[in-house]
Parts: sequence; C-alpha cells; structure tokens
Amino acid sequence: RRFRFALPSEKHILGLPIGQHMSLSYHDNSGKLVSRSYTPTTSDDERGYVDFVIKVYFANVHPKFPNGGMMSQHLEAMKIGDTIDVRGPKGRLEYLGLGMIAIKPRPSVAPDMRKATAIGMIAGGTGITPMLQIVRAILKNPEDTTEMYLLFANQTVDDILCKQELEDCARSPRFHLSYTLDRPPSGWTGETGFVNEDMLRRTMPPHSAHAHILMCGPPPMINFACVPNLEKLGFKEDQYFAF
Repeated sequence: RRFRFALPSEKHILGLPIGQHMSLSYHDNSGKLVSRSYTPTTSDDERGYVDFVIKVYFANVHPKFPNGGMMSQHLEAMKIGDTIDVRGPKGRLEYLGLGMIAIKPRPSVAPDMRKATAIGMIAGGTGITPMLQIVRAILKNPEDTTEMYLLFANQTVDDILCKQELEDCARSPRFHLSYTLDRPPSGWTGETGFVNEDMLRRTMPPHSAHAHILMCGPPPMINFACVPNLEKLGFKEDQYFAF
C-alpha cells in the first residue's frame, strides 16, 4: 500500500536527509505504544505531503503471525483526516552526494566519512525503500557519477515493491537492477533462490577500495547470506553497512 500523509501546508517539504528514516507511532486500545520505522518514497521534490510504501500484514493470514502487523493494519484502517505521530530523522547513515557516505558509529560521535565510486545495494522485501531513496537522489544530480548496483530479494514477483519506480530508474546506465525470487514463475530470467557468493559476484560492483555495499532486510538474510559472502568477495567491515 502507498500511504500519503499531508504536511502542515502545501508549501512544506519533509527535509529528511538522504539515507535517514522516520518512526510512526500510535497508542493501541490498551494504551500500549506501537512504533515502527519507515523510509519515505517521496523526496523534497514533492511539497505538501510524504508517501510511505508499506506492506500490510493482515490478521489470520500467516499461521506464525495470527495477529498480523499492528502498525500496518492501523495504517490500513486510518481515514482521511486522521493523524499519526511522527519522529525523525533517525538512522546512522546519511548520503551526502557525489559518492560521500557519512556513517555514525554512535549518535554522539562524529561520522566516519566514506567515499564511493560504486555502491552496491542488497534489499529484501520492504528493505527496498532506503535504497530507492538513495538511488533517486543520485540520479537526480547530474554531477553525481556514482555507479549503483541493486539486488532485490523477494518470494514471488507479486511481492516486489516499487517495481515500476525501480524499473524507471533502471533506464539510467548508472543503475544496474537485479531481482532474485524464491518462487519464480515459469520463464523467469532473473536470479533465483537465496543470496549467495556467486549471485553477489554477478550483481554487485567488483571489490575495490571505493566500492561500498548497503543492506536492508531481514536479519537472517543480512547476517547469514549477505555479510559472509561479501567477505568472501573481499569486502571488509568498513565497506558494508546494514540499515
């Protein structure tokens, strides 16, 4: 679902730094605070509103999660005129443009500055939104020559979020887009199965001092599929970052 929230006026911009996210929160019927973090899919080019693309997890659909997603179902039930609490910016990474990446080890310390000529991105499911935010910012700046490589992992074709937006971006020769599916349809020509070393070798930038990898997705994917295989390709700890 694409959820659109109005800003205070039609002239306001969100002003969220590239690479940062926000938290949405509300109190449920028992008074318990429910809070989740999301990255907008709109930028400061859009005035007066902010969009979030969020997968709604309905109750009684998945046997492991009978209650569904508390926040996503709350958003689904909201009506025009309803409000929600928002906090931000949040996050340790900020993309400054022209290949410069600032990463704070901790909130209270100065960021580490990294210079990239190529940025690889590995996303799973809803982890696509911070990647799309960065891709759009780079493509919008004709002076930013950073090469981008995105591997987007999903269960099925129908699970691919922001597919049209990504394929619009892929018209640029600087953006190399790949998908991998666990359950591909007949005739699928993209990658299949879990992220592995050979897949990363095909879809990520070659290892170099100025190649950096960004990751966003389920922790098992990051910890057991992405990081060990990136290290096999030569990437060091200061060359990759997980949102």
